[in-house]
Amino acid sequence: MSSGCPPQSPAVAKTEVVVEGESPLLAATFAYWDNILGPRVRHIWAPKTERPLLLSDGEITFLANHTLNGEILRSAECGAVDVKFFVLAEKGVIIVSLIFDGELKGDKNTCALSLILPQTQLAFYLPLHAVCVERLKHIIRKGRIWMKMGCSIVSVLTSEIVPIMELLSSMKTHSVPEDIDIKDTVLNDDDIGDSCHEDFLHKAISSHLQTCGCSMVVGSNPEKVNKIVRTLCLFLTPAERKCSRLCRAESSFRYDTGLFVQGLLKDSTGSFVLPFRQVLYSPYPTTHIDVDVNTRGGRGPDTVARADDTFTPDLNVFQDVMHRDTLVKSFLDEVFLLKPGLGLRSTFLAQFLLLLHRRALTLLKYIEDETQKGKKPFRSLRSLKTDLDLTEEGDLNIVMAMAEKLKAGLHSFVFGKSFYTSVQERDVLMSF
Repeated sequence: MSSGCPPQSPAVAKTEVVVEGESPLLAATFAYWDNILGPRVRHIWAPKTERPLLLSDGEITFLANHTLNGEILRSAECGAVDVKFFVLAEKGVIIVSLIFDGELKGDKNTCALSLILPQTQLAFYLPLHAVCVERLKHIIRKGRIWMKMGCSIVSVLTSEIVPIMELLSSMKTHSVPEDIDIKDTVLNDDDIGDSCHEDFLHKAISSHLQTCGCSMVVGSNPEKVNKIVRTLCLFLTPAERKCSRLCRAESSFRYDTGLFVQGLLKDSTGSFVLPFRQVLYSPYPTTHIDVDVNTRGGRGPDTVARADDTFTPDLNVFQDVMHRDTLVKSFLDEVFLLKPGLGLRSTFLAQFLLLLHRRALTLLKYIEDETQKGKKPFRSLRSLKTDLDLTEEGDLNIVMAMAEKLKAGLHSFVFGKSFYTSVQERDVLMSF
């Protein structure tokens, strides 16, 4: 692969990132279009692992230059970030490139932030593509401000490139499998009290569904944490499970924005580090579950450790969700009446998820008809709750969350506010 590669850009700085285990990423690059020299690489980030993947700096430069070729006549709105996906079979790599405009040395330049992976990692990476892209877009928006101020963008990019390398490495070894055996979950217990008491499991699953299937499970025992993680992942699609992560027994992973379910271990003091800002950046609200004390807090924890400069004092990021529901309660009451280990509970779970999906589709159709496909505002929430048998707040929130995943923006259209404002939403629901 090294033959025919041009010499790398002059004065290319390189950062080696120490990553535990196997890294599926070959390198990350920041390149820009020089009006005199053409595409040039400004910085390279390469993982340093026990088994490094061979890719020379010259080859990395060649691949990074490839992403900027043809971008000289790029026409885009100010601040736009274009995402491009290249599969170079002849080189055996895939390149995910984010193209954006920025200022370098007082001149406006077309820039590219790229991830380079082996083509053999395509199936592994695709489920995580949206997670990586959204995080990179966020850091690019921040970096463009730094460039406008005449500051270096490299340090800003490093603050997100390194965690993404660590994320991909952790998902390589601890991602939740696409197919989960119900025997490895709480739903296989002979009695609901074997692993946790009934009220805890009910509230955990209910809040998990109300936050679109996004949860963090925290505890001191990795086996107990992972059992709850696998249980919650039963209520996700196979693709969403690939974006979920088990906890590591040796030491805790950091919280990662964009994952659906993730297990986190507490430290020796019984606390954990939670970066509040990253929680707020998540595409969906998040449920916090503490398996040590069997508590469930929708969108927030009971005890948190200070997370360095990301800590925000007196900020109540999470709110306790007190919404009652009948859907999950009825499911749990009935599923434990079936004999475990015979596949009946798996079938019953599949039927429950199908029921939620159909009710979400019905809700979407109801709102579509009432609003003439969005041409007029929705004003009949009371009728919707009565007609669709969703009078309990928890039931409505579960079906609304399922519908939100099917049609993004539905929640804002109905309530006129972001999906995150759970407290305000509860006040609206209480008034009907």
